[in-house]
Amino acid sequence: MGKTTKLELTWIGKDIYPRLEPRILLEDTAKSYHSKTRVSNNDIFDNRLICGDNLLALKSLRHEYAGRVKCVYIDPPFNTQQAFEHYDDGVEHSAWLTMMRDRLEEIHKLMSVDGTIWLHLDDSEMHRCRCVLDEIFSPDNFLGTVIWEKSDSPRMDAEFFSSRHDYIIVYAKDRASVRFNKIANDSGQLPEHYDKVDASGRPYYLKPLRAMGGQGDSRAARPNLYFGIKAPDGADVFPKRQDGTDGAWRWSEDKIADERERIDWVEGRNGWTPYYRVYGDVEAGRPPETIWTHTEVGSNRTSKAEVKALLPDRVPFSTPKPERLLRRVITVATNPGEIVLDSFAGSGTTGAVAHKMQRRWLMVELGDHCDTHIVPRLRQIIDGTDQGGISKVLGWHGGGGFRYYRLAPSMLEKDKFGNWVISKQYNAAMLAEAMCKFEGFTYAPSDTEYWIHGYSTEHDFIYVTTQTLTREQLQKLSDEVGENRSLLVCCSAFRVKDPSQFPNLTIKKIPKMVLNRCEWGRDDYSLEIKSLPQAAAEAAPESPGNGRRKRNNGSMDLFAAVTEKGGNGK
Repeated sequence: MGKTTKLELTWIGKDIYPRLEPRILLEDTAKSYHSKTRVSNNDIFDNRLICGDNLLALKSLRHEYAGRVKCVYIDPPFNTQQAFEHYDDGVEHSAWLTMMRDRLEEIHKLMSVDGTIWLHLDDSEMHRCRCVLDEIFSPDNFLGTVIWEKSDSPRMDAEFFSSRHDYIIVYAKDRASVRFNKIANDSGQLPEHYDKVDASGRPYYLKPLRAMGGQGDSRAARPNLYFGIKAPDGADVFPKRQDGTDGAWRWSEDKIADERERIDWVEGRNGWTPYYRVYGDVEAGRPPETIWTHTEVGSNRTSKAEVKALLPDRVPFSTPKPERLLRRVITVATNPGEIVLDSFAGSGTTGAVAHKMQRRWLMVELGDHCDTHIVPRLRQIIDGTDQGGISKVLGWHGGGGFRYYRLAPSMLEKDKFGNWVISKQYNAAMLAEAMCKFEGFTYAPSDTEYWIHGYSTEHDFIYVTTQTLTREQLQKLSDEVGENRSLLVCCSAFRVKDPSQFPNLTIKKIPKMVLNRCEWGRDDYSLEIKSLPQAAAEAAPESPGNGRRKRNNGSMDLFAAVTEKGGNGK
């Protein structure tokens, strides 16, 4: 690893980045599902469930969804080390961190400027993942860590501690742009310290008007906040600290004048002291706190029962997440109609809750349970037959829908001579859409112009063909495009020595134009334990590699492909 001039976490293979192919998505209409009738005007039908490798899926979403996702909740596989017991210490951490780093970088690009990410972890990698999140999101955008009480009873067979909690780490894309929603006061009552009531019946409590604590409570630190206020007896009262030195008020003179009705004076042994009223509103709710108990948001036991009730003939996940937990996250982070993303979908709880809460959602899942768990669960939600979880609380009666997608195969494959050629699985429409994604165009074939397959602006278009274009064909294209428009022409070959004679055409050959831009033919970037190098039984101290094969740059070849093992199971 090269020299660095910043504080960062390093690990084996950190400098190796995947070269991702931007795959297109192919809808499987047999698995897409929509309500037969509109239940309400707020029904949402354009949700997406993607079956495939989540790193490739995140890359495929970038062109359409960059900067649009308001909330990301992910529950990645926990690195419990149970599956790594035969490998050298440090190897499993490096593989896990690389897996997470690559996905978090893609997620960051999808998030809106006021978006947040909620990352669910246990103790195994939480501290290391914070370092990675700091690098990608910046330490300034760390919002807090939620402690979720996942268990409602202790494990009596625990060797040391009986673990009762997980963590949810929360970061913002841009802290200054984020606005959290408050959560309801379930009791319908304010805390006990709201012990006073004004003439109109509004509850409040008093706080000293003098600034207290911190670096801004002295006259030296805030000289503009040191001034006299008229007490009820006409005397000027100045802010004084407990040690008798000059202090500072919390409010400016202008604010005191504007909010004078909120100031109460209390007479004590040392004279008059000003306080200000802090009003409470049961309806306004309260800010989310950092400890979420199982009585508030459910436990693993709760969520297992929810999934079992929906899918009684399916083997439940060991650590699913309760719907109330996701409801809390989505309530705080989003408003109706905004987009929620989960790229480790598990049993589909994130999408299920987002759907009931009338948010748009995107989910990605690689495993078979995309078909065995998520699709059946969503169908029941859309039909309104799912009355478990948060359905009754929200008065859910069904509606909306989703589209089911698979990742397209790689656009290029090798022929019998070992040359990269366009895949036989690609038809003309798939190739045109794929090239639009590569070149940053929106795929939108024209009904009237055969040469318009997509656009980047209202004047710039793309045309994709596997033909070899003659000079006459190019001249015809140039004439039809005209002077005030441009056309990117992607073709197998062209028979003209000087393409510059067509100033409104940019002519490129496929696949040559994209050949070196990504890895081809790789469908799986998940964390496959079996692909890790196995440690020698007795490693010689003088052998730096312990018998492992190394790359030319000296880093270990750890990151081939993935079966995600560990703790996710939403």
